[in-house]
Amino acid sequence: MKYIVNTSNDPAYNIALEAYAFRELVNEDELFILWINRPAIIVGKHQNTIQEINKEYTDAHNIKVVRRLSGGGAVYHDLNNLNYTIISNKADEGAFDFKTFSQPVIATLADLGVKAEFTGRNDLEIDGKKFCGNAQAYYKGRMMHHGCLLFDVDMSVLGQALKVSKDKIESKGVKSVRARVTNIVDELPEKITVNEFSDKILEKMKEFYPDMEEYVLSEDELAKIQESYEKQFNTWDWTYGQSPEYTVE
Repeated sequence: MKYIVNTSNDPAYNIALEAYAFRELVNEDELFILWINRPAIIVGKHQNTIQEINKEYTDAHNIKVVRRLSGGGAVYHDLNNLNYTIISNKADEGAFDFKTFSQPVIATLADLGVKAEFTGRNDLEIDGKKFCGNAQAYYKGRMMHHGCLLFDVDMSVLGQALKVSKDKIESKGVKSVRARVTNIVDELPEKITVNEFSDKILEKMKEFYPDMEEYVLSEDELAKIQESYEKQFNTWDWTYGQSPEYTVE
């Protein structure tokens, strides 16, 4: 397994880098990336962007809106949210599923004095409260699994930036949703930053995978990522124009 160091906080660039690693670095059996976005809403590949966001709010608060390659729902990211990507050629073998990845995360939290556990099909929880969401994409027998670890995310912004339907609010209730999720930092006996937490996750991955080494992107590869960022992932057409047909409500 190899890991890519990504220090960018630009959400569209981070999606472009992830997409390049997924679709182009096919000779690498397993890749691992950690990344942090500035405030952004990341919508699923098949979603209607304008129906998922409160555009007035996102424009006013400079919240970037980006479309990703995987399906699933819209999520809010900020600088206190740690995202990860796992890419594997072993999708059919189930050799690198979410449960496999969760072990280093659980071990890292245990080192920090927090008991976390894997529950259900793909949830990570602390005391019954979820702190991780994830999604998958497949491409020519290759799997990309990515998700976000809620470290110290501003839940109040999350609620205003996403356009949650009135029915969903009435049926699930904001209070009950907040009771079911938690930020990692709130559970830590001793506080650390999201960057320190990221470093600890990578260290733990290296313990679990002793042969793990860094994959350094070449100048040519970085240029191709920059090109896909400019021509696809950072464009209005990709983010909004790809939306399914809909009627204005």
